[in-house]
Amino acid sequence: MKSKEGVVMGYLGIDLGTSGVKIVYMEEPGKIEKQVTKEYPIYHPHPGWSEQHPMDWWEATIAGIQEILKDVDTSDIAGIGLSGQMHGMVALDKNGEVLTPAILWNDQRTHEECLYLNNEVGREFLTKHTGNMALTGFTAPKILWLKKNQPEIFDQVRYFMLPKDFIGYKLTGELFTDVSDASGTLYFNVEKRTWSQEILDIIGINEAMLPKVFESYEVAAKINESASTQTGLPVGVQVIAGGGDNAAGAVGSGIIHEGTALISLGTSGVVFSPQRTYSVDENNRLHSFCDATGKWHVMGVMLSAAASLKWWIEDIHHGDYDQLLQEAEASPAGSNGLYFLPYLSGERTPHNDPFARGSFIGLSPTHTRGDMTRAVLEGVAFALNDSFAISKDLNLTFEQVSIIGGGTKSSLWMQIFADMLQTTVVTSSNSGGPAVGAAILAAVGTGAYQSLEEACTKMDENGKVFEPNVSNGEVYAKMFPVFQKVYSALKDTFGAIYQVNESL
Repeated sequence: MKSKEGVVMGYLGIDLGTSGVKIVYMEEPGKIEKQVTKEYPIYHPHPGWSEQHPMDWWEATIAGIQEILKDVDTSDIAGIGLSGQMHGMVALDKNGEVLTPAILWNDQRTHEECLYLNNEVGREFLTKHTGNMALTGFTAPKILWLKKNQPEIFDQVRYFMLPKDFIGYKLTGELFTDVSDASGTLYFNVEKRTWSQEILDIIGINEAMLPKVFESYEVAAKINESASTQTGLPVGVQVIAGGGDNAAGAVGSGIIHEGTALISLGTSGVVFSPQRTYSVDENNRLHSFCDATGKWHVMGVMLSAAASLKWWIEDIHHGDYDQLLQEAEASPAGSNGLYFLPYLSGERTPHNDPFARGSFIGLSPTHTRGDMTRAVLEGVAFALNDSFAISKDLNLTFEQVSIIGGGTKSSLWMQIFADMLQTTVVTSSNSGGPAVGAAILAAVGTGAYQSLEEACTKMDENGKVFEPNVSNGEVYAKMFPVFQKVYSALKDTFGAIYQVNESL
């Protein structure tokens, strides 16, 4: 990407994921010159809890930036874009020190707080002022949980922020966020693109405790001396507000226009569709969020997508992916009548049920390990198809679906999605995901391109294409209603299992 003076400039995209931070260096949109991933642990101190230490994120980010910069002329870096896991609660004291582990997007401890918000405050009130209902993953219930269960910590909180914004704070010393990430807090007015005073009053915090809000492509701050010393980045490099992981991932895949759709197949699974105008599903089955483009998007989320396959292959079989996926290919569409519910950590879209759990349904002595592996792949696809079914109810149509994330490494899985959706599926030619989108946002924000549309037209689109198999699609069309009935039949049982486990 050339500056106005004709010098080739580079851009960093930093994506703070659940399992690790990915950093890419780019000089052309979508073309990764270098990339680095640094992992960090996730903690589950109690059943349903999911936490990380923000300083682990920062230390991994420092190490990743240092590695990226080994072969890069730092004077060529024109901007840095941020992306990351959404919804997490980071709490700092008046000195900017972390007070408690970050409560993550897939944490399920806030069931009671969600009941209060949805039933006593009211879903209609929440939808009016935020565009969404309360879910255990969102940030507002986490703050209420902290206030109720750890008041001694809550009383010390000076700032609340989201995970990627903690990295922005450490890089610049400034508190800022973007509209797409803020949309997932449940105290942000998505329609008006500003903090919702009505909801802040209910949860007992004020706007002074929150970051300043920017559009995703706007310059928010600059690298300060402390971060420069730790990372090697030059003082004064511009940092762009960036976006939540899915909004940034959509930019990185060129999914910025209404009528297109993106599936993100990582630890969680997401169906993402840009919209020109603000709209809300009256039943709150899909989320309504601000987009990285200055517009909006609707989104459905499942909690255990590639996480289900990882659990099955690594935790249960301690085996290699190639072997088990090869066995799955030998199983026919429909896994010989076997179903898998991928609700290992509860579920969001469409069930909003923290008590839901994973299940194999229909097992018989004739089923093989290959059938079970394929059923895991198909179960995740069925669960994401729930969001597409809702989209059809809302009269949203898609001619093509793009898929990003670690799950795209499996051609079998991509073909299952094409067959189930009966739609052409395209995978991205780059492996950077949201980090690529963050770097593109940095290029636009610093003036290398006049708009996201211009930047996305420059991207390399040589991804893999999967065309739907009609006969397999007919199998899945028959099975999908049964998949939906299985959850309904087990819903009360999942609740009973939770109650028994709590009493043990």
